[in-house]
Amino acid sequence: MRDENKVTFVNKTIKTGITFGSALAMTISYVTWKSVGWAIFHGLLSWVYVIYFLIKY
Repeated sequence: MRDENKVTFVNKTIKTGITFGSALAMTISYVTWKSVGWAIFHGLLSWVYVIYFLIKY
């Protein structure tokens, strides 16, 4: 039973992190480039774009 709770917690944490990363990437992209297309593309890249943006700027 305890192992199932740990797995459930980890799965929820990962899903939340991915969702937050996508939203953050899309927001940064739209504010920077003023393009919905780029925002969607960068949202798909998620944390990769966020880390790139932090390093570049």
